[in-house]
Parts: sequence; C-alpha cells; structure tokens
Amino acid sequence: MNKSISVREARDRILERIRLLPVERVALGEALGRVLAETLIAPRDQPPWDNSAMDGFAVRAADLAGATPEAPAVLDVVEDIPAGRMPKRTVGPGESARIMTGAPLPAGADTIVRIEDTHPAEAGSRVEIRVAAELGRDVRRAGEDLRAGAPVLEPGKLIGPAEIGVTAAIGRSFVDVLVRPVVAILATGDELVEPGERLEPHQIVNSNGHALAALVREAGGVPRNLGIARDDRNDLRAKLKRALTADVVVTSAGVSVGDHDYVKEILEELGTAMTFWKVAMKPGHPLAFGQLGDKPVFGLPGNPVSSMVSFELFVRPALLKMAGHRKVFRRVFGAILDEDVKTHPGRTHFLRGIVEERDGVARARTTGPQGSGILRSMSLANALLVVPADRAGMKAGETIDAMYLGGGGVASDARPF
Repeated sequence: MNKSISVREARDRILERIRLLPVERVALGEALGRVLAETLIAPRDQPPWDNSAMDGFAVRAADLAGATPEAPAVLDVVEDIPAGRMPKRTVGPGESARIMTGAPLPAGADTIVRIEDTHPAEAGSRVEIRVAAELGRDVRRAGEDLRAGAPVLEPGKLIGPAEIGVTAAIGRSFVDVLVRPVVAILATGDELVEPGERLEPHQIVNSNGHALAALVREAGGVPRNLGIARDDRNDLRAKLKRALTADVVVTSAGVSVGDHDYVKEILEELGTAMTFWKVAMKPGHPLAFGQLGDKPVFGLPGNPVSSMVSFELFVRPALLKMAGHRKVFRRVFGAILDEDVKTHPGRTHFLRGIVEERDGVARARTTGPQGSGILRSMSLANALLVVPADRAGMKAGETIDAMYLGGGGVASDARPF
C-alpha cells in the first residue's frame, strides 16, 4: 500500500467504492441542481387542447383561398376568446373568432391568422383577412409537448431550470431527489489560525478549510467546516470522531510522513480501512483514501494548491456520484500550448493554466510559477493542463489536455486521463 498508484487507478478505486445516498422529498423550489430519484408522469396532455400560438383570429383555412391585401376575405366575428376561457361558439363557414395567445381553438376553426394580417371591418363585427393562410398555421396541437401517461423526466436526470418548469407544468409541487452529501472538513496543523484571528510570526491562515468548503458547495454538497485540529493525537481524535458522523470526511494535511502527521494513524484506530495514501501526481502526491463502512474518507495534502487539485480530481467526482449524477467528470479537451513547460517524468503533472479561444482554436498557457503553495495560481487559472507521467515536459505548439475548472467545466461521463 506504500507504493504510489496512478491517477487513473486512484480515481477508479475511489469511484468503485462510492454508493448512492438515500432519497428525500423536497419542495420544487429547492430542487434546482439535485438529481431526480423518481419517474415523473404527465397526468394529462400538455397543452390539454389545441390552442393559438398568436394573438389574431381563429378561422377556417378554406375561407381564405385567394385572399390578398387588395382582395381580402371578409368574415363575421362570432366570439372573443381570451386566454383562460373556453370557447362557446363553433366557427362556421364565413365566420371567425378573435383569439388571444394560449386560448383554446374553437370548434370548426383550423387555422390562426395573426392580428397584423387583418383589418377591422364594420365596427368590429367583421374582419378583413388579407392573407391566404395555410391550413394549421399558428395552431399548437393538444399533447404536442406532453402526452397523458407518458414519462416526462426519468430518474438520474439533473434538475435545471427547464426541468423545474416541466415539473411545475405537470402540477407537481415536490419531487423525490437524492440526498446531498454532508461533508465534514477538517484542517490540521499547529501553525494554522482562522481568518480574522491574531496572526503570530510562526502562523499562517487556514485557507484550505474555506476553499474546500466552497468546492463542496460548488459540487452540490453540504459543507460542515469543523475548523482546525492541532498536531495532538487527542485533539485530532476528538475532531475526527465528530467528522465521522458526516456522509464524507475530508481532511487537509497530516497524511505525509512527518513526525506529527497523525491523520492516517488515528483514522485507522477509529476503524477506517485505508485503500491507498500515495498517488503518482504533482501537485498532490500524499493523498489518502479509505472507508469507514460505506463512508468515504479523504486525506488531502496540506499545501493549498495540492489540496484543491486533489479535491477536483478525486473528491468532486465521488460527491457527484453519491448524489446520483451520471456525469461526474469535467470534460477534457485539447488546447495548443503557447509556451514550453518542463516537468519530471514519473508523475502526472497538473499545471494551473489559462485557456482562451483565438481564431477558433483553444490556446493554453500556464499561470506562471507552479509551486504547490502558490494559491493565487488557482485563482488565476480557468483550467488544469495535464502533462502525462511518461513525458518530461511539453513544447510550445503541442496539443495538451486541458480540463476547465469552476463554472466553465462541462459535465462528462468519459473518464479522463
């Protein structure tokens, strides 16, 4: 278990052990971004009747044969039909009905003429139709959107604004969805203080806990930030016991081989079965993964860039899978390097990069120095640039794999790297 494993092997070992969370019922207004856990069935046709797609006049197309602006067809207006009211009259030969968008089509009518193609005649009791409209024009047919009894949305569907609209259209005010994972986040180290606290010369601010909490929210999880555990076995044990009540545990630092790196030791003491703790990647080599029952436990590196990159590659896909997502990876695409990059073979390198489209081609460059403590490189980057483990760098002009970060990431079911 001491041997470093590849990024692909680490990711696959994690994902094959991830199980779905339970189902809960939520109000429709709370369902955005969740994954549907039931089949939604249309209770009736949508629309429930033929209706008008335009403000205008409901007519019989046969009555308009040969109509032109110079020789319009003149029809009697037998009814005014606003949206929200059913027609009361049948449209017969030589007749029409004034109709608003969305109003049901009256019996006998088969076509809508737009208001701009008409002109009132004889104080509004008749109308001049100045076009020969084709049969069925601007008529929305019953059931053209949804058919009664047909599935509307299937389990596993990610609920976006359109899905919210469709669910509301079938009259549902609640839906069954997969539970969002609660993620306990614990930073470790005697040198850490929280933002806003007094900072001594030997101390640094706990950025990891807050960055990881934000990453959890972005992935659809619920962060539970447990603050800082000191490099003390008793303090760490107590906080890890609290963390293990969540669905997922994410720690930062304490998983390397230093004299005060106790995280793996205490997790095992508490019953966590460790799967691996080294990955052949940079940044992020000292990364631990284990399970307490079905509960995933991630020990991320302490360097801030290593922590965030490791989360992107391993924790994020696991959280998405737990919450029912079928596409758990960010899409990887090719971009042309604008500069040489130097790496050492043996580990997959994830460089913080900026990808821009120029003349229809994706171009990539690094954010500058790539040290794992340079957190600003993550702020500047919109992508990770991937140099394979068997390469000693890449040259300008070569195509490099790039993975968008943040909101630019497109979900994919294709396993990267």
